[in-house]
Amino acid sequence: MNSKTKLKLKPPIDILMTFALLLLMSYELLGSTAHEVVGVAMFVLFVVHHALNINWAKHLTKGRQTPIRIFQNILVLLVLISFVGSIVSGVIVSRHLFTFLNIKSTYAANRIHMLSAYWGFIFMSLHLGLHFNMILLMIKKKKQLSPKVRTVFKIIFILIFAYGIYAFFKRDIASYLFLKNQFFLLGDNEHLLLYLFDYMSIMFSFATLSHFVFSILKSNTKSGS
Repeated sequence: MNSKTKLKLKPPIDILMTFALLLLMSYELLGSTAHEVVGVAMFVLFVVHHALNINWAKHLTKGRQTPIRIFQNILVLLVLISFVGSIVSGVIVSRHLFTFLNIKSTYAANRIHMLSAYWGFIFMSLHLGLHFNMILLMIKKKKQLSPKVRTVFKIIFILIFAYGIYAFFKRDIASYLFLKNQFFLLGDNEHLLLYLFDYMSIMFSFATLSHFVFSILKSNTKSGS
């Protein structure tokens, strides 16, 4: 596969992975069967994603290890660990697709699956923030966007960021990250679209935080070079 084809495939694969991740966080609303199907799809997308970025992986330890590269590498490693944890524990606790393996579900596997899922969500959200520069550059290159329109974009971004922080506490995500809640809890009359919007906003907030950290590290690297 040539480099041009890889470049064309990367954006849709990343978008599908992001959407699949949001659906996976909607376990109770999606249903256990659909959750497992999306999980398998996520695994396939994850493998394709890394296959498309194999050249980056080959050069992971080569060259100067700047603070930016270390930050990126740590995030990638954390995403990988959480993803492997989700996949392995997911197969063990499977109620549908992998029952033919006759693996007995355990309490520990359920806890590992929850930890891997929620920490993986946070790590992947932070990882997405590393690509915000490309998105912002694409917006800036749009000459037809007037200063007023750009201001509107900034206001929208700020509002989504603020709502994401609110949604993080509203959904009590910290209790899942530290296993204070060991069961998925949903409010009465919960709607899938609102649930997805909440998690999308949380993802946006963490991606924004990561982007700011990345920008600071980049600025310090330039000033120190």
